[in-house]
Amino acid sequence: MSPRPYRIHVPDAVLTDLHRRLDATRFAEPLPGAPWQHGASVAYVRELCDYWRHRYDWRQHEASLNQHPQFLCEVDGVDLHFWHVRGKGPSPMPLLLIHGWPGSIYEFHHLIGPLTDPAAHGGRAEDSFDVVIPALPGYGFGGKPREEGWDAVRIAAAFDQLMVKHLGYPRYGAQGGDWGSLVGMMLGVDHAEHLVGLHLNMADAAPPKGHEQSEEAQAIAREKATFQYFEGAYGHQQGTKPLSLALAQADSPAGLAGWIVEKFRAWSDCDGDVERCFSKDWLLTNLMFYWAPNSIASAANLYYEVMGGKPQPKIFAPLRAPTAVAAFPKEIIKAPRSWLEARMDLRRYTEMPRGGHFAAVEQPALLLEDVRAFFRELR
Repeated sequence: MSPRPYRIHVPDAVLTDLHRRLDATRFAEPLPGAPWQHGASVAYVRELCDYWRHRYDWRQHEASLNQHPQFLCEVDGVDLHFWHVRGKGPSPMPLLLIHGWPGSIYEFHHLIGPLTDPAAHGGRAEDSFDVVIPALPGYGFGGKPREEGWDAVRIAAAFDQLMVKHLGYPRYGAQGGDWGSLVGMMLGVDHAEHLVGLHLNMADAAPPKGHEQSEEAQAIAREKATFQYFEGAYGHQQGTKPLSLALAQADSPAGLAGWIVEKFRAWSDCDGDVERCFSKDWLLTNLMFYWAPNSIASAANLYYEVMGGKPQPKIFAPLRAPTAVAAFPKEIIKAPRSWLEARMDLRRYTEMPRGGHFAAVEQPALLLEDVRAFFRELR
């Protein structure tokens, strides 16, 4: 089907119900120890929910989201929701931007202007892009998969079909982090003939052949095991029993906020103060992409599709497209440059001075310049 124009509109009844639930929240008792030691800080979630109830203006943010052209397009049986903004410049390059969890397409909202109209934002007109920002299937205001099998490989195929068949771009660039990184890498594995280049701010690779038992490999394995022990419960839960937790999150805005905001604090370069990187308004607008369309279960199910015991033979397969990696110091998943070079055609590798897992929001200027510089050489 052809793309159909779309505008986000949350019914008044949904907002009224949200306010009722916020008013009726029963908060857990804080546990002994530091505020974030046992997970989400009760005091901060209470403060955030009070702001959500009394000061946050969804309609204002909804209007801002609707300033850019957006569409629905049925691909492989699922309505993909996406922004599609044409570039202003001599020859804009199509660029697919892919978000992750616990984010949304909102992660890229503030980059649309600089990417599509660089001359108006301190850049060069010849660096302009046609920007396409799709929600992952099951996330936000797009359609929810109604059958099993929607893993990163299938999402990559759907996004490639969107770009080539439905939007008419025979070749395009792609950028992503978190799930966007994995989907982007699957584009590089299966659809490289359509990729001008692939830019990643999270990239993983297995040890090169013959180095599986090296000291470096063992040290990285220990680091990953430590992360999984202290930070990996979310992935194990969502990768095995996503619906058990989603039942509670779909019923409680405070529960949803605690689960998601804790990750923005833990995975960002914020020195323990989440609002150093994300304002309350930003956090809540991102949360509304999960709350308003009741998409927390369908979003979490991507973990089950990828991690729920199913074989993933392509997870470390070689990438067949020119690739760039922006390495932010507080990124939660990293691989040494030599491992990445063994897996991919690595054309650019940038050690960033600051920033964490949510690069597009934490350090937009650094990410923007790296994306422009990489694709400038490939135009």
